[in-house]
Amino acid sequence: MSGEKRILRHWKRARRLRLRATQIIALMFAGIILLGAGLLSLPVASRSGVSCGLFPALFTATSATCVTGLVLFDTWSQWSGFGQTVLLLLIEVGGLGFMSIAAIVIFMLRKKVGLKQRMVMAQAMSLNDMQGVVRLQRIVIFGSLAVQFAGALILFLRFLPEYGFRQAAIWGVFHGVSAFCNAGFDLFGALIPGQSVIPLNHDPVVLITLMILITVGGLGFFVWEELLRVRSFKKCSVYTKLVLIATLTIVLLGAGVVLLLEWNNPETLGNMPPWQKILNAFFQTVTMRTAGFASVDQAGLTEAGKAVSMVIMLIGGSSGSTAGGLKTVTFVVLVLFIWAKARGKNTVHVFHRTIPDAKATDAMTIFFIMVLLAFFGGFFISATAPVTFTDGLFEAVSALATVGVTAGVTTVLGLPAQLLLIAFMYFGRVGVLTISLGFLMGNKAEDRFRYADTNLLIG
Repeated sequence: MSGEKRILRHWKRARRLRLRATQIIALMFAGIILLGAGLLSLPVASRSGVSCGLFPALFTATSATCVTGLVLFDTWSQWSGFGQTVLLLLIEVGGLGFMSIAAIVIFMLRKKVGLKQRMVMAQAMSLNDMQGVVRLQRIVIFGSLAVQFAGALILFLRFLPEYGFRQAAIWGVFHGVSAFCNAGFDLFGALIPGQSVIPLNHDPVVLITLMILITVGGLGFFVWEELLRVRSFKKCSVYTKLVLIATLTIVLLGAGVVLLLEWNNPETLGNMPPWQKILNAFFQTVTMRTAGFASVDQAGLTEAGKAVSMVIMLIGGSSGSTAGGLKTVTFVVLVLFIWAKARGKNTVHVFHRTIPDAKATDAMTIFFIMVLLAFFGGFFISATAPVTFTDGLFEAVSALATVGVTAGVTTVLGLPAQLLLIAFMYFGRVGVLTISLGFLMGNKAEDRFRYADTNLLIG
C-alpha cells in the first residue's frame, strides 16, 4: 500500500472517530441529565419528603449538568442534603466534563489511554488535536480540585465564626464547586430564599472569592496548562494572549459601563456606598460571563443595563473551560475580521500572526447561530408567557449562554417556554462548535466540483 493511501486511510479513521466523539459527548451529557432527573425526582431528594415531580427534576438536572443555574425552586428550600449532593455531583461532572471523571478512573486503574479516548478527551476540551491531551487532562483534574479546595477553604473560614462548623463546611464546599464550575447554584436561601448572593453583597471576602473562582474556571484548561508551562506572557501563544486580554478588557469595560448605567438606580446599586457599588459592578460583570450568581436584583436593572448584561452573557468565557457562551477568542476574531474588512484589508493580523479566513468564517457562523437562537427564544418566550420581550430575551440568552441569571421570570413561564430553556441549556453546554462540528470541519474532499463565481452587490 502506498504512503498516500495509508495517510488517507488514517485520516478517514480519525475523522470517523472525531464524529463519534461528538456523539459520545452529546449522548453522555443527555444520559447524565436523565440520571440526575431520576434521582432528584425521588421523595428523599426533597426537603419536604414529597417528590417535586419529573419535569421540575428534569429542568433542575439540566441546569446543574449544563452548569447554568436557572431554577424553578430555591435550592436550599427545596432540596434535602441528598438532593443537594446530587446537584453538586451534577455540577462537578457538567463543569469538568464527564471525560475528566472517566479519566480519573483510567488514571487510578493505570489503564492505557487509547486513540478513541484521546479523541473524546480532545473534543470534550475543545482542542483541535490530541497532542498532549492526556497531560492536559491531568492538569484539568488536579488543578480543578486544588482550586476548588482553596476556594472552599476560604469560604469555610469566612462563614465559620458566624454560622458554625457544619453550615460553614457545607456552604464552603458547595459554593466553591458551583463558582469554579460557573454553575451559579447557591444555598444562601437559608438567609433569604430566592435572593442568590444579594444578602451578602456587602461582603468583599465572599464576592472576591467567588469572582476569582469564576474567572479561573472560565479561562480554559489550555490556558492553565500554558501559563504553568511558560510562566511568561510574552512566551504565551497568540490564543492564550487573546484570552487573557479579552477577559481583562471585558471585566474592566463591563464594570465601568455597569457603574455608569446603574450608579443611581435604587433597585440595584443606587443605595450602596461607593466602594460597594464598585465591588458589585465588578461582580455583576464577572458573574454575567456564565456564572449565574446575582448580587443585585436582575429584574431591577435598567433596560440599558440588561442589554449590556446580555452582550456579556453572549460573549461568555473561553474555549475548553467550565464557561459557556460564544467564547472570548471567537468574539475577538469576529471583531478583528470586521475591523479589517471595514478598512479594506484582505487579511486579519494579530500579534504578528495571520488569522486564517476559515477561522473568521467559523466565528461568524457561530455568532449568527447564537444570535438567531437568542432572538427566536426571546420571541417564543414573550409570546407564550406574560413577560416582556426584553425579559424573554434576557432569559433565553441566559439559558443559551449557560449563565443562569434571571429577571425573575423563570417560575412564571409556561411549559413550552421551560422546554425551550431546557433545550437551550443543553445546546449551550454541549457547545455550538461541538454540535456543528460536521458543518464547520466538513470533508473538503467532498466538494468535487464548483460553480462559476457570480458578482453580488454587498452593502
